[in-house]
Amino acid sequence: MRNVTVIPASVNRFTDIPLAVPQKKKVAAYARVSTDEEEQQTSYAAQCDYYERYIKSRTDWEFVGLYSDEGVTGTSTKKRIGFTKMVEDALAGKIQLILTKSVSRFARNTVDSLTTIRTLKEHGIEVWFEKENLKTLDPKCEILLTILSSLSQEESRSISENVNWGVRKKMADGKFTLAYSKFYGYDRGEGDNLVINEEQAKTVRLIFKLFLEGLSCKAIAKELTKRQIPTATGKAIWNGGTIRHMLENEKLAGNARLQKTYTPDFLTKKRVKNIGQLPSYFVENSHPAIIDPAIFEMAQMELARRPKGNTKYSGISIFSNRIKCGDCGAWYGSKVWHSNDAYRRVVYRCNKKYGENKCQTPHVTEDEIKTSFITAFNRLIDGKKEIIANVNLIRKTICDTTELETEKTRLQEELAVLVKMTQDCVAENARVAQDQEEYRKRYDGLVQKYELTKASCDKVEADIADKQARRERLSGFIRLLKGQENPITDFDSHLWGCLVDYVTVGRGKEMTVVFRDGTEIKI
Repeated sequence: MRNVTVIPASVNRFTDIPLAVPQKKKVAAYARVSTDEEEQQTSYAAQCDYYERYIKSRTDWEFVGLYSDEGVTGTSTKKRIGFTKMVEDALAGKIQLILTKSVSRFARNTVDSLTTIRTLKEHGIEVWFEKENLKTLDPKCEILLTILSSLSQEESRSISENVNWGVRKKMADGKFTLAYSKFYGYDRGEGDNLVINEEQAKTVRLIFKLFLEGLSCKAIAKELTKRQIPTATGKAIWNGGTIRHMLENEKLAGNARLQKTYTPDFLTKKRVKNIGQLPSYFVENSHPAIIDPAIFEMAQMELARRPKGNTKYSGISIFSNRIKCGDCGAWYGSKVWHSNDAYRRVVYRCNKKYGENKCQTPHVTEDEIKTSFITAFNRLIDGKKEIIANVNLIRKTICDTTELETEKTRLQEELAVLVKMTQDCVAENARVAQDQEEYRKRYDGLVQKYELTKASCDKVEADIADKQARRERLSGFIRLLKGQENPITDFDSHLWGCLVDYVTVGRGKEMTVVFRDGTEIKI
C-alpha cells in the first residue's frame, strides 16, 4: 500500500513570499462617476470616503491609495487616467488588492474589463466587486464577470441610444446647444439662446471683410495676431484653420445646420462626418446673425472659387490672384524692389515673365491698379441702370434651374426604381433556384444602369449648384451696385474685393477690369 504525505504550500504562488511571514496586504480602491452632475458628485465623494475609512480600519491591510476618474465614461479605458495609473502601479508591485463598488464602476466595456482583470490575475492581483460579492482570484468568478460585464455594456448602449434619441428629437424641433466658451461671436443668453458678443462680432465682420477683399485664411490669421486680438480661448496666436472654420460656419449668418457629425460606436465615441448616413436639419433664422446672409453666401462662393489641393492660392494682399497677364494668362505676383534702401517699393509682375516663353507685359504698381479700378468703377456707375437690367436678365435666363430641377426629380425617381429592381433581383435569387450566369448578367445590367443614372443625377445636381451660386453672386453684385449712388475718388478695398473678378494687363500697360457680372471695362 502506497503512503502519501501532504507537504503544505509554504510560499505565495503569485509573489513567492513565505506564507508563514505575517505581512499586510497592499490595498487600493477605485471609484468612478460618469458625469459632473450634483447627484453623481455626491456618489463620488461617498465612494472615496467609504473606501478610505474601510481599508484603514483593517489591521491586516495597508492603505496604498485611492484611484478615481471623475466625470469620465466607463466604455473605454483610454481617457481614464486614474484607472490606467492604478493598473500600472498594481503591475509594478505596489498594489495586491483593489476594491471597487461594482462591475459597472470598473468598466462598461466587456473586452476592457476582462482583459484588465486577466492581466491583474496573472500577476496575483485581486479585484473585489463589493456589490456583486465577487473576487477575481476565485476560479468560478470569470463566467459571472463575463455576464455582468456584458450586462453593463448593454446598459451603456441603451443609455447612449436614449441620449442620442433625445438629442435628435431636439434637433428635429430646431433646438441646439453650443460650446459657448469656444464659440466666437456669441454668448449664452437666457434660456440658452444665442446673444451676440458685440466686441467679438467686430472681429468676425473684419474676418469676412478681409477674406472677400482677397486675403487668404493664413494672411487673415497673421493680421489678427498682429492686431493682438485674442482668440475664443484667449490665445494670442490665430491659425488659418480657425479662420476657415469661421468662414464656413452658417451659424454666424443666423442659421444652424444640425447633426453635421455623429457617433456610430458608443464604445469608441469617435465622431464621424455625416454625409447622408443620418438625417441633418437646417434651421433658418434660428438666432441673431452677425454676418448678413448675402455676405456669407459670397464668402462661400469665394471659398469654392479659390484653388484647392496642390494648386496654391496667394492671398498675401488684396491684389494676389487678381492681376492677370495679357500675354500668357498667368497671375501677377508682388515683387520688392530696393528692399534695403530708401527707394524700396512693391510692384506686380507676371510670374512667368522670365520663364521659357518670356512675356512682354510690363510691371504695374499698386497705385496704378487702384487708379484703374476707380476709373472702371465710376464708368460702371454711369451705366448702372442698364447694367443692373442686364444682370437681372442674366439671372432669369442663364441662372434659371427649372428644367434642371425637373430632370433631377426624374432621375431620382428612376434611381429609386432601379434600387427596387436590384433588391427584388437579389431577393428572388435567394428564394428561387435559377441559372446563376443569367442572374449575374441581370444583376450587373441593373447595377451598370444605376451607376450611369447616378452619374447623370450627380451632374445635374452640380449644374444646379453652379447656377444657384452664379445667381447669388450676381444678386450680391446688384445689391452692392444699387448701394453705391455716387462715383468714388478713393480706392475702396471692400468694393474691389466684392465686385472685381480680375484685372488683365496688356503690353502697353492698358488694364481691363473684369467685374463679377462679366462686364469688362478697358482703361
